[in-house]
Amino acid sequence: MAKLEDIVGKQKAGAQFVLSAPMLGMGIEEFDQAAKVWIQHGGPGFKAAGVPFRKVIDGEFLIQRITVIKV
Repeated sequence: MAKLEDIVGKQKAGAQFVLSAPMLGMGIEEFDQAAKVWIQHGGPGFKAAGVPFRKVIDGEFLIQRITVIKV
């Protein structure tokens, strides 16, 4: 499980890459909350791109992975 900063730091400026709950060692609910913030405000060194992939858990759509672009 890599840290978010490590993953972003390995990317070149303008690179498009995926962040997922398992990749960051997060539960889907925790990742969903973080991803919603990243979609609205951007993340540390990246911005959201495209439509997030959601998974249905107990009748609720939660974000499981998101495509981002390094800024």
